[in-house]
This record gives sequence, C-alpha cells and structure tokens, in this order.
Amino acid sequence: MALSTIPTRALSEQGINFRNLIINGDMSIAQRGTSQASISSAGYYTVDRFRTTISSLGTWTQSQSTDVPTGQGFANSLKMECTTADASPSAADYLIFYHYVEAQNCQLLKFGTSNAESLTLSFWVKSNKTGTLSQNIRQVDGGKFINNSYTINSANTWEKKTLNFVGNTTDIIDNDNGAGFQIEWWLDSGSDYRGGTPSSSWHTQDNTDRNADSTISLADTIGNTWYITGVQLEVGTSASDFEFLPYDVNRTRCLRYYEKLEFTSAYDIMFGGWVRNGSDMGAVWQYEIIKRANPTIGLSADNTYRINTATGDHTNQSSGSSNTTKTRTQLGFAKSASLTSGQAGYINMENGNGNAYFTADAEL
Repeated sequence: MALSTIPTRALSEQGINFRNLIINGDMSIAQRGTSQASISSAGYYTVDRFRTTISSLGTWTQSQSTDVPTGQGFANSLKMECTTADASPSAADYLIFYHYVEAQNCQLLKFGTSNAESLTLSFWVKSNKTGTLSQNIRQVDGGKFINNSYTINSANTWEKKTLNFVGNTTDIIDNDNGAGFQIEWWLDSGSDYRGGTPSSSWHTQDNTDRNADSTISLADTIGNTWYITGVQLEVGTSASDFEFLPYDVNRTRCLRYYEKLEFTSAYDIMFGGWVRNGSDMGAVWQYEIIKRANPTIGLSADNTYRINTATGDHTNQSSGSSNTTKTRTQLGFAKSASLTSGQAGYINMENGNGNAYFTADAEL
C-alpha cells in the first residue's frame, strides 16, 4: 500500500506522527542486499538510507544483522566489521557512517529564525571496543557544523545513547529536495580530522573538529565491530521511544531515494514492450514511488534478458535507458538479429544467467 493511501487515523492510533526525521532508523529495509564484503570505497551497500564513506582506512564487511537490543522491538541492526586493519592511517584517511535528511523534511525546525528548535538524536550502539566516538550534524545549506560525542562503556553490550543539539537561529535550511542535514558517526580517521576544538554551537566547518572527541580507532584491528539500530532524530530536548512504522510505510519512504526491481526465476516476464525498429525493443519502467529527483538507472548484465515477439525470442545483446524522469524511465533492449517494427512483445529473464535487476538511484 502506498504511503498516501494509509489512513492518517490508522497511523495516529499506533502513536505514529512521523516525529523521526531519520528514515529506516530500525534498519529493516535493505534493498541492495543483506551483506557486502570488501568495502574500501564510499557508497550505499546494504541498509537503505545509510551511507558508508571511506578513504584508505581498512577494508570492511557490512551486513544487516539480527543482533539487536533485547526486548526493544528491533529485528535488525547494521553491522560493520573490520576485515583488513589499518592501525596507522595517513593524515587524510577517514571512515564515516552517514545519514542524509532531505531539506524539505527539515522545515519544521525553523532554522534561521529566533524560534529554531532544539534536536535530540538517540540510537542503540554496540562494539567490541570501549571509549568515545565523535558524532556531528552538518547543516548542508551554509556549511555549518555542530559537534557531539558518545561513549561506549561496556564491550559487546547494547547501549542506548541520547545526544542533544541546540537549534541554529542564524542559517536557514532551503525548502528543496537537496540535503538538509548530514548526520555523521565517525568510526576512525587520520590526524587531519582530529586535534580541533569541538563546539556544541553551530559553527563554520573545520575538519579538525569533526573527529576530535574520538578516543578509539575501529580500523586498528581485524575483527573490530560496530553495530547500530534505533536511530531517531526528533524535535525537543529529550528522546521519546523509537517510532516504529509499519513495514510498508517504511519501505515506501525508502523508495523515494532508491528502488530495485529484481527478477530471480528463469523466464520471469519483466516488461511488456514494442519493437521500435528492426533491432530494438522499447519498454517503460514505471516506478512504484515518485523519486526525489531524476534517478540514475542501473541495469544487470545484458545477457540476463531475452526479447520475445510473435516472430520468435532472441537473447539480448545490449540494454540501456533514456528519457528518465522522477516517475519512470524508458528502457531499450537491442538485438542484432532482425526484428519486425511495430510488433508487440515482452522482455523476460534469460535462463541460467543469474538474477536480472533494474535500479533507480535518487539518493542524496
């Protein structure tokens, strides 16, 4: 069920008012997959809406884990595990975990006015190491930062952390579909990001402040782990209980930023289409949800598709997309063998050549 079709009353009766500015904070949606090994560069890998940003600081496996705080209602967490250590990072190296909040969703904060709201960030965290780690919020419009930190007191134990941030009365957040906030969890870095003076007030970005509070380095030993779940950012100076959304609502919110259409069975029919010329069949992928912006389209390997028409079926040679909008993209499937212009047909999955998929990426 699309978000817009869910009765407001039904949600309010569950205590849901969308107070959480974080999407997928319970780590329940993972369209890209549940595990990714050999991570050494930036990207979205498993759990939706959470990005790993890394520069030359070890190699990692990320997974959607079922290790969660007991009795808190969570089914999943996100796990980072070091598989190649780097105990002596270069000055410019870093490893950061990000969540971006769309600017249009930040307007209730009244930033840039005397009524700017304070914020509370809460989350559950677990690591095999004890010590302090840096936690920041960056206001993208204006490039302002506010710093904070949290301490892991007991190894291999789930702990809830609550951090407070004052409102920014000086700088507005543009009312658009760009990034409003960049939430940062620092896991490790070189000296370029340490040694500064963190501030609990909004200030111009200084990289030396961003990881200055950290006393532990998670990339220094193979097997180091860091888990997180229950991420909530809300207006006010205290943390409320985590706002659990129905699965379909949570998934719908994620689809605004990323959608994956996947086929796993041999000869699955993907799209109806039409032959545009003697060597090309066209089809339209209509997304489930309107995207934040015109997305980047990703396609599986060419040999995962077949073109089928009244005159026969043909293993596909190449594929691509064009005329991409926030609502749909036009796909093209080419074949060197002769096709008959104007014929209707369909695209299905080739047998034995792995899964076929289409992705639409409009992440911040």
